[in-house]
Amino acid sequence: MGLSSSMYASVSGLLSTAESISVIGNNLANSSTTGYKSMSMLFEDVFYSSITTSGGIDQIGNGSAISAISTDFSQGSYQDTSEAMNMAIAGEGYFIVEDPQNDGQIYYTRAGDFTFNTEGYLVNSSGYQVQGWAVDPDTASSTDPSTTGALGDVQLKSRTSPASATTNVTLTVNLDSGGDDNSTSTTDPYFSLLTEWDGSADDPLGTTKYEYQTTITVYDEAGSAHELTVYFDQVEDSATGSTTWEYLVTMNPSEDVRTIGGQSVSGTSAAGLLMAGTLSFDATGALVSQTAFTLGSTASGDLTDLSNWTLAELSTDGLPVFACNFSGSANASTTDEADAIQVELDFGLSAKSITDSWNTTVTSAADIGTDGTLLFGFTSTAYDTDRTTSHDSASSTDSSSQNGYATGYLTSYYVDEGGVIYATYSNGQTQALFIVALASFNNDQGLQLEGGNLYSATTESGTANIGRAGQGIYGSIYGEKLEESNVDVSTEMVDLIVMQRAYQANSKVITTVDEMLQTALGLKR
Repeated sequence: MGLSSSMYASVSGLLSTAESISVIGNNLANSSTTGYKSMSMLFEDVFYSSITTSGGIDQIGNGSAISAISTDFSQGSYQDTSEAMNMAIAGEGYFIVEDPQNDGQIYYTRAGDFTFNTEGYLVNSSGYQVQGWAVDPDTASSTDPSTTGALGDVQLKSRTSPASATTNVTLTVNLDSGGDDNSTSTTDPYFSLLTEWDGSADDPLGTTKYEYQTTITVYDEAGSAHELTVYFDQVEDSATGSTTWEYLVTMNPSEDVRTIGGQSVSGTSAAGLLMAGTLSFDATGALVSQTAFTLGSTASGDLTDLSNWTLAELSTDGLPVFACNFSGSANASTTDEADAIQVELDFGLSAKSITDSWNTTVTSAADIGTDGTLLFGFTSTAYDTDRTTSHDSASSTDSSSQNGYATGYLTSYYVDEGGVIYATYSNGQTQALFIVALASFNNDQGLQLEGGNLYSATTESGTANIGRAGQGIYGSIYGEKLEESNVDVSTEMVDLIVMQRAYQANSKVITTVDEMLQTALGLKR
């Protein structure tokens, strides 16, 4: 022990503080780096030398050394961006990216500066591909792909949304209770519109045969648009205390390519006829009963003959259905054929919540004749503001909707807090495409820094635990945001001053020891 040991102790202090200043400098250099986590150096004393004193054996230290460099993984603040696929994690988790140029090497990052490249891959600024789960639109509502699917690249393979044929038409109308009976029949007053219809004529129904009409655009399986028109006419001999209207669902006869009972409908008087039925209202104008009839595959002869019009099939939602065939596909002309596209008609009354089936005393429209008491189909006494009504006011369409759409083209995309990436299309559809995966580790301090805002797993960190945002320990994902560096510049500047003073103090010890050694050497002279 002696002056030389004092010098070596101070040298170790110089080395330690110099490294600490390097850490501080790196923090300051990355104070604007996306997702950067600040680091700090911890010191420890080194071995001691023992000396004998009057009080026993004491120890003298021999300087300092670096104990550890720890990372502060606390949340950084958020920066708003205009890029839809920029993401910031609020809470626990790391994005998972794969290096396609390095045998699929996996890295982890808090920097969510992602964009779609020209090949449709979601990548970071270095071209590493973001990992997640593809969402199957057919099972998205019932299956979580993060628990059943395989992790893979997030890639937009298509920028179109396929067309979907209409399978539901919902109409809410008010039918003027003071309306006229424009189409009359002494034998079949409840189906006068049907018997008046002539699909082979230029104007199948004329303009004076009905009280009200409403038209809605629907789509076939290829995404082509077509119009359905529903005609309404009040029946004059309705039962006392109630109002009954007949209705007719039609399409453009020139587009009707159905084949029913072995005969083509095109060019016949039945062309364009899809469904006929009645709506009954109580004294308050509430819809309380509905009937619906369609042509079945066994229909023959004159297709406008009421005996060919049988009770419509009911969907699983308890709604009457009819079949449209715009493409001429075989086995797709009536609802009882395997390939038929069944279209539900919803006026606001459903058999599902009322009764299991139609009134079985009626098999065809011909059975009703002039007996209005047979028109009880499925009924309800519950009032629903979304139902068709018959009030003493002008007939009008309150709302109309259908669920078909044409082919759409990608217009934008976004990510929600659960990490689900959605695409929106020109046809008005929004579709979930992917779920961004997140990773967590048992020991974040064990992660290895790789540069480029990336970490890799080590034996000290443990293997990655994979999950999705908003579940378990994982935080939420915010779109159009980036997580900023969590470096506190003011704290770093204070630490820099402290380390500077420590460095100066250690330097002073060395110069002092040097002077003392010079004094000792001078004793020889």
